[in-house]
Amino acid sequence: MMIIPAIDLRGGRCVRLFQGDFEQETEYSNDPAALARRYANMGFDYLHVVDLDGARDGSQSNQECVTAICSSSTMSVQLGGGIRNSATVARWLKAGVAKCVIGSAAVTEPDLVKDWMREFSAERIVIALDVNIDQQGMPMLATHGWSIASDVVLWDCVDDYLEAGLMHVLCTDIARDGTLSGPNIELYREFVGRYPEIQLQASGGVRDIEDLAITAETGAAATITGRALLDGCISAKDISSFQPNA
Repeated sequence: MMIIPAIDLRGGRCVRLFQGDFEQETEYSNDPAALARRYANMGFDYLHVVDLDGARDGSQSNQECVTAICSSSTMSVQLGGGIRNSATVARWLKAGVAKCVIGSAAVTEPDLVKDWMREFSAERIVIALDVNIDQQGMPMLATHGWSIASDVVLWDCVDDYLEAGLMHVLCTDIARDGTLSGPNIELYREFVGRYPEIQLQASGGVRDIEDLAITAETGAAATITGRALLDGCISAKDISSFQPNA
């Protein structure tokens, strides 16, 4: 299983939000490109970048910052946040982004996103599905920076994308994101059991290297971690012991 560090951008800074709440922000760096280089030096091959401003309002105000990250790091970058039309996908792929992560549009405009998968290849499109677990235990999707709840169940959304050749899904348990409360192992295990052919990127709640080991046992292809790395809960030594190529 790959470990993918996350950098969340807001106003050109690296920040973390608590459960996606823009009013509960912690700033970690005003030089995200330097942070990306540090992660590359730790042995990571991939980087997950989220444009929080874009996720919230569809703007692409962090373009300069993202371009700097792509040009100054050896890692393959996947980018999400506010990517809502094919021109934006094409522009980011041309700028050096390896994969575009599609969140809100994947839920609200699935036919459009399927067209992008066909146009740019399913390999270069990651569908980001963010869930709240309801009282019946069902994973319900949320959109637009997690501010809008939908009536779409995670499994129904994934089923709908299978015919388009879906390859990559990033699944986040919103209640655990940025909380260091532990990953939703049951959710990821069920996902892999239902869709063994899909490369699952698990996200939300990672506290330490033990959480990464447990998540690996679910069969997930990758785990994304942000706050645990930023807070030093996962060290370079931990990464070196977990990743043979680090």
